[in-house]
Amino acid sequence: MSAVLHWSMAASPMFPLGSVLFPFMPIPLRVFEPRYLTMVGRLLDEDEPGFEFGVVLIERGPEAGGGDERASVGTMARLVSVAAGADGLLIVGLGTRRFTVERWIDEDPYPRAELSMLPDLEWSEELAALRAEAEAVVRRAIARVTESESGSESGSQSEDDIELSEDPGTAVWQLAAIAPLGEYDRYTLVKSTSMEDLLRRLIGLVLEAEVLWSAE
Repeated sequence: MSAVLHWSMAASPMFPLGSVLFPFMPIPLRVFEPRYLTMVGRLLDEDEPGFEFGVVLIERGPEAGGGDERASVGTMARLVSVAAGADGLLIVGLGTRRFTVERWIDEDPYPRAELSMLPDLEWSEELAALRAEAEAVVRRAIARVTESESGSESGSQSEDDIELSEDPGTAVWQLAAIAPLGEYDRYTLVKSTSMEDLLRRLIGLVLEAEVLWSAE
């Protein structure tokens, strides 16, 4: 099991959401609450030390308004684009490092927390066969879901169109992102302690989901 890096950041701006962000994955967001508009404004300030904010899953409660219960593991998002929308800002973040929340602090004017970064999951060529199995399982599940939703057998083309990164470590996180799983299953994946652990959890969760689909 990989050890946590015992290093804490200064208070990081946080964006609790009803969804899980994985490393290397983009996340588009519509920002309209005053607290998050303030947060984005400060991220864009040239005096701010970085353009990253933390994304954690809201385990219970609404996305807007506060009063929610939040998961303890999440992923940093680097702010890559900001555009004005009709009723707020349209931003895109890109997942980078995973973290553990050490302590939530004063949320005025927006949510903030002290974090400890988790180590990157390291790829090994010894995992190539396991990765191939995970890809086959995920693509089969995507095809099945697409077929079910379309009422035809057109799903196989859709899953064949999904291209993965040439970098194997990035590709594994992409597989986790495109797998037809719920957010709590995705949260299980983001907590993985090694690349092998991530692959085995991914395969197991998708196979479990397939059993449930068959029962329905």
